[in-house]
Amino acid sequence: MEEEVRIVEVDGVEHKQPIVIEGLPDVGLVGTIASSYIVEKMGYKEIGYIESDLFVPVMVIHEGKLKTPFRLYSDDDGSVIVVLSEVAVPPKAVYPLTTALAEWFHKIGAKLVISIKGLPVKNRMDIEKPEVFAVGNTEDAIQVLKDKQMDFLEEGFIAGTYAMMLWECTKRKLNAISLLAQCFPVYPDPGAAASAIESVKKFSPKLTVDVGELLENAEEIKLKARDLMAQTALSASEMQKGLEQDMPIMYR
Repeated sequence: MEEEVRIVEVDGVEHKQPIVIEGLPDVGLVGTIASSYIVEKMGYKEIGYIESDLFVPVMVIHEGKLKTPFRLYSDDDGSVIVVLSEVAVPPKAVYPLTTALAEWFHKIGAKLVISIKGLPVKNRMDIEKPEVFAVGNTEDAIQVLKDKQMDFLEEGFIAGTYAMMLWECTKRKLNAISLLAQCFPVYPDPGAAASAIESVKKFSPKLTVDVGELLENAEEIKLKARDLMAQTALSASEMQKGLEQDMPIMYR
């Protein structure tokens, strides 16, 4: 039977126990904004894409070129990989997508998987610089977070692609972390993405990204990201219907 999600790489790509940075649409679009900015400013090359009949039938156009919205990027020596998407992940695609990605991360010998997501807070307007909290999936991953002096998310739960990614990586004995930046619940949040990038830089000295331009162009980015935010909110609401029944009772 044909795989539900297919990861397609260009020929000749080499990997050197890479750190993987994953930025998929989520609350505040923190992961998408952060990963896209990293790719642009670091000049990473496109090394592949992800396709599936479970995804919405959408293609994007950049500089006159047709591209799939789910893309893979890498630095020149294959030590950093970025996974990003410019469309929301449909609820029915969450499990097949995270399973396929985790299997691919295992195949290429990923050293650490870093998922960037938003942590919605009601008083975001009063927060000048969003804080970033971390979750690790193994004792080794937790020790890495401690070594980098990251603040931990002590209580709560995470859902969707990032929850499944942590679990699928755990099953394959891959070290994975999620970085959750305080963000607006219903608006794109470049400020939160900037805080997330600053945290990601702690895990890879090769990332020399200045977030100044991201903060300066925050309003423009918010406008450009409105449609994706609307798609993501709709996908999240569909997923929430199931979560309301399956959510741990202490968080209802």
